[in-house]
Amino acid sequence: MTTRPAVGWQSLRVRRDGAMATERVIPDEVAVAFTYGRSTYAVMMATPASLEDFALGFSLNEGVIDSPAQLTALDVVRQRLGIELRMELAEACDVALFERRRAMTGPAGCGLCGIESLAAAMRPLRRIESPVRVPAGQIFAAMEALHVNQPLNAKTRALHAAAFWSVSQGQLVAVREDVGRHNALDKLCGAVVRCGVPAQMGIVVMTSRISIELVQKTTMLGAGILAAVSVPTAQAVREAENANLTLVAVARDDSFEVFTHHERILC
Repeated sequence: MTTRPAVGWQSLRVRRDGAMATERVIPDEVAVAFTYGRSTYAVMMATPASLEDFALGFSLNEGVIDSPAQLTALDVVRQRLGIELRMELAEACDVALFERRRAMTGPAGCGLCGIESLAAAMRPLRRIESPVRVPAGQIFAAMEALHVNQPLNAKTRALHAAAFWSVSQGQLVAVREDVGRHNALDKLCGAVVRCGVPAQMGIVVMTSRISIELVQKTTMLGAGILAAVSVPTAQAVREAENANLTLVAVARDDSFEVFTHHERILC
């Protein structure tokens, strides 16, 4: 079972004028199981890096815990078929998780881990209370910094990244990469909480399109602005508007578009 986030692989590069042997660095992914009290909650295919951050961020974003203190133990257990993130919860969270599992009547079809119904998947989002105001130049700077701070993607050209830009410091304070954009954001959320950075005074920046799940995870973190290189879905825009989240998308070298709560961007 691999534990490396990227590996070298021999390949044959074919061009119109011939072929040649070459080596390419490609990203790896493994099955990562989230277990609470030895009971598996979800299994995700993910890049085997920043796993402690992944465990914390996933637990917070899925509502399993409300604060890091409620995650009382975490062991990263490498097995033949994958990696188990073996966690223990505070008693109250353990009971709540048991009741949630007992309420599940069958497999979830909505595509969100641990969610037992469409109503739960489309739960009302936490409203953002962020006083942050950002000069437009910081959006450009954040996206540029994200572009040059993806070491695994620089080798593989196949990973997503999520990063956190501190407005007061004027720089990225955390970057996490993964083959899955949701995984990358979960890892980032865990990293931000661990380092004690005030999320409401920063920007989450991403390399992907913006879907509703990314809006949900950003609001759980409490950041006031979510910015990404690609377009948002209409539902993501609606949810961001309702949650008082500023949504910036289609971010390029020379322009970007603000879809919700323009007041946080100083032009």
